[in-house]
Amino acid sequence: MNSLAALADPTRRRIVETLAHGPLSSGEIAAQFEITAPAISQHLKTLRAAKLVRVRAEGQRRIYALNKEGVDELAIWVDQLRRFWAGKFDAMEAALKE
Repeated sequence: MNSLAALADPTRRRIVETLAHGPLSSGEIAAQFEITAPAISQHLKTLRAAKLVRVRAEGQRRIYALNKEGVDELAIWVDQLRRFWAGKFDAMEAALKE
């Protein structure tokens, strides 16, 4: 799944923002939302498929953390987009000054 499509959902964006502060168990993530644990599990599955989060087992618990590779891919894409638009805005500013 595409990372942008995964982040289109506000719950998944909040999960990613939450994990930006550090790894959490699925239960700790679910406790921060007013939706069911199975619904959170589905959101986490989508984020894993988009390579935005990773999971590791600690006994019976599943610990989720941001996936650096997936987040870096998204950041690179955003940086490329930003550079494209910065050049366009610089050209527009120069044209307006003329």
